[in-house]
Amino acid sequence: MKKLFSFIKTYRIHAVIALIFMFLELGLELLQPFLIAKMIDDGIQQQNIHHVLRWGIVLVTASILVFVSGIINTFYAAYTSQNVGYDIREKLYTHIQSFSLSVFKQFQSSSLVTRLTNDVTQLQQVVFMGLRIMMKAPFLIIGAIVMSFFVNAPLAMFFIITVPFVFFFLIWIYKKAAHSFSFVQGKLDQVNKIMRDNLRAIRLIKVYLRKHFEIERFQGASAKLQRQTVSAFRLTESSTPINMLLMNFVIMAFLWFGSIQIQTDKATVGEIVALINYTTRILSFLSIFSMLIMVLSRAKASAKRIFDVLDTTTENISTNHDTFKNLDYIIEGNIIIDHVSFQYASAQTLAVKNISFKVRSGETVAIIGETGSGKSTIFQLITRLYECSEGDIFIDGFNIKEIDVENLRNNIGFVLQESHLFTGTIKENIKWGNPLAKDKEILEATKSAQIHDNIIKFRDQYDTLIGQKGVNLSGGQKQRIAIARALVRKPKILLLDDSTSALDLQTEAKLLQSIKKMECTTLMSTQKISTAKNADHILVMEKGEIADQGNHDQLIHRSTLYQKIYESQNGKE
Repeated sequence: MKKLFSFIKTYRIHAVIALIFMFLELGLELLQPFLIAKMIDDGIQQQNIHHVLRWGIVLVTASILVFVSGIINTFYAAYTSQNVGYDIREKLYTHIQSFSLSVFKQFQSSSLVTRLTNDVTQLQQVVFMGLRIMMKAPFLIIGAIVMSFFVNAPLAMFFIITVPFVFFFLIWIYKKAAHSFSFVQGKLDQVNKIMRDNLRAIRLIKVYLRKHFEIERFQGASAKLQRQTVSAFRLTESSTPINMLLMNFVIMAFLWFGSIQIQTDKATVGEIVALINYTTRILSFLSIFSMLIMVLSRAKASAKRIFDVLDTTTENISTNHDTFKNLDYIIEGNIIIDHVSFQYASAQTLAVKNISFKVRSGETVAIIGETGSGKSTIFQLITRLYECSEGDIFIDGFNIKEIDVENLRNNIGFVLQESHLFTGTIKENIKWGNPLAKDKEILEATKSAQIHDNIIKFRDQYDTLIGQKGVNLSGGQKQRIAIARALVRKPKILLLDDSTSALDLQTEAKLLQSIKKMECTTLMSTQKISTAKNADHILVMEKGEIADQGNHDQLIHRSTLYQKIYESQNGKE
């Protein structure tokens, strides 16, 4: 929670103004019971209408000032809390964007969504409540006790007996609740995860008639969240009746012993009314302490979850900009993979093992092999989504570890196995690859990707809205739009990770022919011989190693593995 103050510090002027008006409101509220006592004792009891009017005017003025102070305090508290929430959410989102893939996998995406939304909201709420009520409550209780001693010290001793007990009881409740609400947020993550998985696979669920199974799975997670939340609320809500019971005993004591003191002229009616007024004010704040404990407990749990992410090491994307400042203009696309090995953190074996090969500028290299042979891993190492465990990768003679990651990726067009499209228009999705692309460049990219003819058949053509993840497009259309998005970048290196799998042979041949005319080095992973055979060079991958390499004619005669793949797809010649 201490780290939260670093965000509040930016808006310290607004926070200070909120606190000033909070204390002004507090002081006037504490003054009101004292004024009522004066009105009763000096005015009503003495039947002095002048004193009644004088203290009445002062009381009304104080009430108006309390109202105005409360409005101003609320405005500045809300301004501070909303801006703090915005800053936290922006910093958290920016920080997540800078994660390397290995770091990103430490957190479930559903958990990150919860932290960006629900957890940030909890911190917004605690900042607002802190400036509006939370800091006011203890000062009001202390102030009410102090003022009670000014009114009638002997009777005020009842506060000294009960309030410390209430205070330590609330501290105990807070510590227990904070622990309990951390589990609540974890259960909420699980519910979000199931919802996210369900919505992403809704078509599959319908086809496989798994609706009832998914409903039961959701209900199970939701029930666990409900039980944990009820348990946490039961703990915090138990404080309210206990506090009210104790403070009602105090009121009864004031009435009982106050009546005795009035009879012996040791107290006045106004003093007893003032003491009861102070007690009810304390009681009103203690009655909302369960809510404050809940807010503070949830905020503590949320703060830990948020700062766990913010304290996680990000991807280092900076190197010597002066040395490589002209890389955007001099890169040609020569690639050297030199004895590279890599193992994923969660894996027991190497994904790629001691691989070496060269790709000359403008060449097309196909990487063929079974699923899990390491094809995609090579692409992720070239783009530095992961760092090599051993060996080095060079582009135009520069070790990529010494190249600024932004410059490196700026010169690469990468089309993933899963063609992810964003909600928006077709044009917006293509332009996402290059925000500065002009309409002419977008047109060239779509024609090269063999998708232009399909686009112009849509009613809104390039302004056609794409549903979530491209749900209203075929698999081949999504792949070609994703390829157009890569081509509009005019990359010096193009990586196609099995991204033509949904295309028919004729469309794929036209696409690859168009790419060959472009001035870029192309690496494409595939499981299809028809895709690989026209490449300048082919790498045959098996269990993370290069089993053989050469062109189609060479491999069809000497590589047993390549022959097996060919025969499985085309039959024996």
